[in-house]
Amino acid sequence: MHDPRVDELARQLVGYSVSLKKGEKILIDLYDVPDEIGLALIREVRRRKGVPLIRNHSSRLTRELLKGATDEQYQLMSKHLLAEMKDMNAYIAVRGSANIAETSDVPSKSMALAMKQLRPVMDWRVKKTKWCVLRWPNPSMAQQAGMSTEAFEDFYFKVCLVDYKSLVPAATALKKLMDATDLVEITGPGTDLRFSIKDIPAVVCAGTCNIPDGEVFTAPVRDSIEGTLSYNAPTIYQGIPFDSVKLTFEKGKVVKAESPGKNKEINKILDSDEGARFIGEFALGYNAAIREPMRDILFDEKIGGSFHFTPGQAYEEADNGNRSQVHWDMVCIQRKDYGGGEIKFDGKLIRKDGVFLPKALAKLNG
Repeated sequence: MHDPRVDELARQLVGYSVSLKKGEKILIDLYDVPDEIGLALIREVRRRKGVPLIRNHSSRLTRELLKGATDEQYQLMSKHLLAEMKDMNAYIAVRGSANIAETSDVPSKSMALAMKQLRPVMDWRVKKTKWCVLRWPNPSMAQQAGMSTEAFEDFYFKVCLVDYKSLVPAATALKKLMDATDLVEITGPGTDLRFSIKDIPAVVCAGTCNIPDGEVFTAPVRDSIEGTLSYNAPTIYQGIPFDSVKLTFEKGKVVKAESPGKNKEINKILDSDEGARFIGEFALGYNAAIREPMRDILFDEKIGGSFHFTPGQAYEEADNGNRSQVHWDMVCIQRKDYGGGEIKFDGKLIRKDGVFLPKALAKLNG
C-alpha cells in the first residue's frame, strides 16, 4: 500500500525546501533508498514543470571505490560531477543506509583524498544551487534510535513534516539576538566555555537545506574560544562511533581531545589539517519534536534544547575564516533530563535547561 506521507514529503521538499520554479533543473541524488521516494520526487518536479535528473548510489559500491581511491580516479569523478552540478538549479539528496559504519574500514588517507577532490562539487552545490539533504528511514536507523521500525517511521515523518514556516518569526528573532551578541558563555556538567560571535552573521535554518530542520547557526571568532566542553550526545564520524567527547580549548584551538577508548582516533581526525582543531560553527537546535540522539547528525543537531559546536570548516554564510576538510557537528543537550545547563549572551541568560527565556523565542520551545 502506498504511504501518502511520502507524497506529502515530496511536495514539501520540492515546493518549500528548494522552491522549484517552472523550467528549473534539479538533480535528485538517491543513496540506498526505495524507488517510492524517487518516483514521488520526479512526479512532484514534473507537476511543477521542472526538469528532473536522477543519480542512484550504493553505499557498498561507494566503499569499494573509496578503499582504493587514487587522485586520478577522484579528479576524473570530480570533473564530471562538477560539470553536472553546474547545470543544476536545485539539488535534493535522500540518503539511506543499512549500515552507518559501512565506511569505517576505509583508510583515513583514502577518505581524505576523496573528500579533497570532491570538495569543489560540494562547494558549487552549497553556494550555487537551492539544495536540501535528508535521510530515509530504515530498520538500521530504527535500531540506532532504539525504536521499532514502524514507530521510527512515524517519528521520521512527524519531525520531517513540521510546519517550519510557522517557526520562521521566532527563529529570525533568535538570529537578530545572536547578530547583536559579542560574548557567549555556556555552562553545564563538564562544560565551562566562553567565546565571541561578534560581527559573524547568524543564519536561520527552517526547513530549507536540511530535513528535519530547526537550528540557527553562526561561528565563533576563531581565536576567542577558552574553556572546556563535554558533549553528551553520541556521535559518528567517517563511520567511527564516539561517545562522551570532551574538548579543551586555548585561544580557539583544541589542545586536548578525549573520547573513552577512542583518544587516538579522535586526535587523528583533528590532526587532518590545521583548521580541524578550530571551530567552524556554533548552533542552537530547536526542533521540539526531536528529543533523543541517534548518531545521525541530520537529526541530532536539531534536538530541542541542544547546541552543537563544530570542529572544522566554516560555512560561507557565517564565515569565521576557518578552513578544513573536516566538518564534525558534535552535540550537547542541555535539557534537565540531560543534566541541564545555561547559555548567556553578553551576560544575559537566554536559555536555561534547554528552554529559551525571551518571550520572542518561546515558539522555539515547542
